[in-house]
Amino acid sequence: MSEKPRGELTIRTIAMPADSNPAGDIFGGWVLSQMDIAAGICASERAQCRTVTVALDSMHFIRPVKIGDILCVYTEIQAVGNTSIDIHVEAWVQRDRSRNTVKVTQANFKFVALGVDGRPRPVPAGKT
Repeated sequence: MSEKPRGELTIRTIAMPADSNPAGDIFGGWVLSQMDIAAGICASERAQCRTVTVALDSMHFIRPVKIGDILCVYTEIQAVGNTSIDIHVEAWVQRDRSRNTVKVTQANFKFVALGVDGRPRPVPAGKT
């Protein structure tokens, strides 16, 4: 049985030529940016307010992302603290117009909920 993505599909986007090096490999920073966007969506929905990224653990790229790949980013809340949310993020690609997906990287992100004053605020109680 093949590995399946963890979490909920949060965003899908296509890797474009402007996001690549001359060999056609997509920049790792672009992939990281898409993962941060997806994690931010997940964190803000859970916190019901503005959130900011405060940390992420290391990333290891398993496979390259190529021009034309559809990047699918999955998020799963791991823990909710008083003002913080830990989110597991996986990036997978659909390649060659098929529905088959392969994992390209993963990381754990930490977000902090912010109030209107820009200071940390409690995350509302609820489902993790």
